[in-house]
Amino acid sequence: MRPGLKKVQGHFPLPAEMPIFAAMTTADRLPKPLSHWFAVQGWTPHPHQRAMLDAARAGQSVLLIAPTGGGKTLAGFLPSLADLAENPRDGLHTLYISPLKALAQDVHRNLTRPIEEAGLPVTHETRTGDTPSAKRQRQKQRPPDMLMTTPESLALMLAAPDAERVFGGLECIIVDELHALAGTKRGDQLALGLSRLRSLRPGLRAVGLSATVARPEDLAKHVAPDARVIHGEGGVMPDVGILDAAKDPPWAGHMAHHAMPEVMDCIRAHRTTLVFVNTRAQGEIVFQSLWKLNDEALPIALHHGSLAVEQRRKVEAAMAAGKLRAVVATSSLDLGIDWGAVDLVVQIGAPKGSARLIQRIGRANHRLDAPSKALLVPGNRFEYLECEAALDAMRAGELDDPPPRAGALDVLAQHVMGTACAGPFHPDALYDEVRTAAPYAGLERDTFDAVLRFVRDGGYALKVYDQYRRLAPLKDGRLKVANPRFVRDWRMNVGTIVEAETLKVRLGRGPYLGEVEEYFVMGLEPGDTFIFAGQSLRFEGVREMTVIASKAPGKDPKVPAYVGGRLPISQRLADRVVAILTDPARRAALPPAVREWADIQAARSSLPRPGALLVETFPRQGREFLVAYSLAGRNAHQTLGMLLTRRMERMKLKPLGFVANDYAIAVWSVESAAEDVDRLFDYDILGDDLEDWMAESPMLKRAFRQVAVISGLVQRRVAGAEKSGRQMTFNSDLIYDVLRKYDPDHVLLRATRADAEGGLIDLHRLTDMLYKAQGHIDHRRLARVSPLAVPVLLDIGKENMAGAILDDLLDDAAAELIAEATHPFAAEAKA
Repeated sequence: MRPGLKKVQGHFPLPAEMPIFAAMTTADRLPKPLSHWFAVQGWTPHPHQRAMLDAARAGQSVLLIAPTGGGKTLAGFLPSLADLAENPRDGLHTLYISPLKALAQDVHRNLTRPIEEAGLPVTHETRTGDTPSAKRQRQKQRPPDMLMTTPESLALMLAAPDAERVFGGLECIIVDELHALAGTKRGDQLALGLSRLRSLRPGLRAVGLSATVARPEDLAKHVAPDARVIHGEGGVMPDVGILDAAKDPPWAGHMAHHAMPEVMDCIRAHRTTLVFVNTRAQGEIVFQSLWKLNDEALPIALHHGSLAVEQRRKVEAAMAAGKLRAVVATSSLDLGIDWGAVDLVVQIGAPKGSARLIQRIGRANHRLDAPSKALLVPGNRFEYLECEAALDAMRAGELDDPPPRAGALDVLAQHVMGTACAGPFHPDALYDEVRTAAPYAGLERDTFDAVLRFVRDGGYALKVYDQYRRLAPLKDGRLKVANPRFVRDWRMNVGTIVEAETLKVRLGRGPYLGEVEEYFVMGLEPGDTFIFAGQSLRFEGVREMTVIASKAPGKDPKVPAYVGGRLPISQRLADRVVAILTDPARRAALPPAVREWADIQAARSSLPRPGALLVETFPRQGREFLVAYSLAGRNAHQTLGMLLTRRMERMKLKPLGFVANDYAIAVWSVESAAEDVDRLFDYDILGDDLEDWMAESPMLKRAFRQVAVISGLVQRRVAGAEKSGRQMTFNSDLIYDVLRKYDPDHVLLRATRADAEGGLIDLHRLTDMLYKAQGHIDHRRLARVSPLAVPVLLDIGKENMAGAILDDLLDDAAAELIAEATHPFAAEAKA
């Protein structure tokens, strides 16, 4: 076992993924060109690949579930390749849908070899947002046999008047990494697209490919209402460990600067390493840290979604050719990319969920007969516990997929308009079609009609305005697009990914490097330095919505942060963190610094325990602090902070502010809340307090902006121009106020509320946490700050600084706080 790694023991069905065509089938099931090609390779069959061929012959739709590996992608394509080898034909035969452009490109590249070497009469191409318009037009007239695309491009193709012709001969649709789409708005968009394809091509065979999931039968419904499930076999136990760095994990922060020398040593010791991070800002900082340690100038690259297409493609091609020793990447590369040379995956920071960790681990090795190797690098002491919890979940084979949810109504509105763009439709037929999409299977007719009214004329409060009258009735009861400009507007704005407004970054008169968010640029002054695209840049100014920069090293450069960067810890991992803290044997096995941190906490105060809510109150520097360790995730804690401060104001406790992370929330005030803890956390805070806060909070307005854009109420792009973030905000805020006053039951307000409860405020987790806490609050009144409180208190004043805080630059106040928490003490804790 390598130094610095603690290996996972036990049984866990996680094989390393093999090359896309490394697991094969038998000759008697394949046409001669394919069987001969496979025989030359000396490959043998896998049962699930034979089962996929049999299902295709029976015309069955299938969800293939296998841990990352085992030739899932081949199993999906093999029946199509066999059919086209035996029955060459014109027109689109197989449509492949990927959640990532990079994955679509990767699959296209990997299909080239068997098609060419077996001499198959098969054409295959990609179509994404990066595809030139001339090529897209040619594909419409002369489609290839196989087309690799994304949910957004599929929506555009389905909205074309010739969609029935293009898809009329389609035999199979393959959806890769389905688990990454289900439960998201992109998944809703895809499910509606599949329902449309089934109407255009009755009998269409659908195939879903997925890593191991918690609820396979639910996921199968996203493929087709009658899809069957096929399970692939497992593989070799992965070799996964936690880095044992020379320096102790810090008290707070997420960048793991303390461990970068050891991470760089791992890169030197391996052929190719994928270094995964959780946010784009983290990626920029980690890349810079590694580059400073890269004395040998090893080829290391950076990959995330805000970089220019050309730069991402260059990195992907270099990885595929084995020219890079390491890539620092976000989730832009954690799905299905087939790079056989990767022999180590490094996860910087806590994984936040076991399913995400398993997915990333599977990117290494790509062989069924050898283990994937992965290394977890916690950024702080709480994250060390979370990494241990993730390993526990892997040993138990426990996944943390969220439960199914109802389809988003703003996505449905976009789909209704897209259907009209293709041609007139009858509401009854469209309603029946939509209900075959899994997320909308329970859609009530009155809700569908409300969405339809919005698409038709905006609804009660907006129908007096011509710009919202998008559909017109025909005599036979069908609806058509009222004006061709609405088709143009829809095509320019289709999609469910609504990111903050961005500006392109350009290096002098040279190439574009990528995009940063508008609000970040607003905080820059000429001469400021910032890190982007792995470089230190000087901000020169903004010209025609483009950031002009020059290369210039700077002291303490700023780092662009991106909205929605951090994912909250899953509840299953949170529960396992608590289990580790409350088990003396587990605590004893922790590294000395982490063990001492937890032991002092247990002696000075208490540790979080299952079924109870630990709340500490203590004075510090003339203020009164309340810290609650509910481990309910960042979003739920942010909401709880808003509610607690409102209630404290009414109780005359004079709250001054709050800060939250995944593990705890801290509120500081003028008056002590020690005598009022039970009242503060009473379950009724989710009643009037929640409603009043949501009515007054700008949070719902922010959520409404996204709903307004996705539904088509507000246009991001108009012919000849693109609206700025400020313009969109003004338009959506004005409409929001109008709807709340004159049409409070408007379908988009309902969609906004559903989005906020499910994501921004995480109402389900907050409700569950408060319900369990009733009568089970473990309140400790302390004389000074406790060790467990230090990480969240260190975030005070740093919330808006995002990734720019370097973990190893603790200021005097932080050092003082840590010294206070670890100072020798008497028995101070009072229950």
